[in-house]
Amino acid sequence: MRNGDVSFWWADLGAVRPRPPLPGDLDADIAIVGGGLTGLWTAYYLRRSSPDARIAVFEQRFCGFGASGRNGGWLSAEVAGNRSRYARIARSRGQDGAAANRQLTATMQAGVREVLARIHDEDIDCDAEHSGVLFLARCAAQRSRLAAHLDHEAEMGDTDWQLLSRSDLDTRLRVSAAQAGAWSPHCARVQPAKLSRGVADAVERSGVEIYEQTRVADVDAGRVVTDRGTVRAPIVLVCVEGFTATLPRRHRSLLPLNSAMVVTEPLPDRVWDEIGWRDCELLGEMAHAYTYSQRTADGRIALGGRGIPYRFGSAIDHDGVTQPPTATALTTALRELFPAAADVPIAHTWCGVLGVHRDWSASIRYDPRTGMGSAAGYVGSGLTTTNVAARTLHDLVLGHETELTSLPWVGHRPRRWEPEPLRYLGVAGMYAAYRTADRRELRGSSSRTDVVARIADRISGRG
Repeated sequence: MRNGDVSFWWADLGAVRPRPPLPGDLDADIAIVGGGLTGLWTAYYLRRSSPDARIAVFEQRFCGFGASGRNGGWLSAEVAGNRSRYARIARSRGQDGAAANRQLTATMQAGVREVLARIHDEDIDCDAEHSGVLFLARCAAQRSRLAAHLDHEAEMGDTDWQLLSRSDLDTRLRVSAAQAGAWSPHCARVQPAKLSRGVADAVERSGVEIYEQTRVADVDAGRVVTDRGTVRAPIVLVCVEGFTATLPRRHRSLLPLNSAMVVTEPLPDRVWDEIGWRDCELLGEMAHAYTYSQRTADGRIALGGRGIPYRFGSAIDHDGVTQPPTATALTTALRELFPAAADVPIAHTWCGVLGVHRDWSASIRYDPRTGMGSAAGYVGSGLTTTNVAARTLHDLVLGHETELTSLPWVGHRPRRWEPEPLRYLGVAGMYAAYRTADRRELRGSSSRTDVVARIADRISGRG
């Protein structure tokens, strides 16, 4: 089994040839730190509105090296972050909290359509399949949460969810012990490394300068200091999400939460005949320590989950190398969900970090006085959110008041995370609690969410 190499998605594309680094000091109109999808989409939209501006993107390794090229490939309309927090933010600004959340729902659904349109218009070959998303319930407590989730989503403006019985679910795919499910059309499968590469190519074609192999050492108003030279620009946008803690003075502003994946070798036709899954829906579940899956374009199952969720001191993995216990746990989960695939070898495992603020809410900010902006905190629901955040930054930079700039995550300033070792103990304890709650729920018959998970939600700020 291959481990690391950034991700299976990148390894499957062959050797990456990074773009040249910054050749020295540079003057620009807009400097964007980070070559993930947030930074790339931001450059894309700003270039379209400001064709004469000198826009430059700076990336330490290569575009899509981080979560943008390592994720599960869910182009999802899921709202990143804490709905209750967004309602409170809206009310504190004199807005209607429920209306603000409904606007977030509509924005994310439109975001899925926008990304698919850009994939089409830019001729990006990324295995896109607008197949929707399925969520499974495998015990009574999960069934109860699934029903509550659908009710809540309807209140938030999403009435397109369809509740599925076990027999309904079996016509789509067969998962061990599944008791019920729900399907939404607002999700598409993509190969994330292909998407990242395609967007980067489109941005470069538009005239934006992309400097890879360029490590940013410090960021301040009007200035980006790199290991290759200093960049002076009146507008500086920090778009590094899960890598925020690596920048000076930002160590506790955003926690890099670890998520890992495994992918099988291609499944034989006889195994797919047993599983089904012909429509290639994205697949999630209502467990607390949930997994997320896709059927890849070349007939594999890719499955991810948190594994060991956090490394002490906000440390970052080395090129996606995953701890063996995490790979083992994800392999076990995959084979429990899909026993028909139990004999299919695991081809690759990898991991990466996603960004989490202390209140589990996203934040998109821009200060016109300093020219400094940022977007981060997608809590694992970032593939569509990167595009929404980029278009929001575009509007903020240009001074446009739009529906995007009125969303509750705009201007939000979460409090900082606790210092170590409290940060490590808190995150490790939270996920240990969720795994315990999942085991208790699967063994029991109660339809109530386990008390351990309810306590963890309250303490962590997720609930």
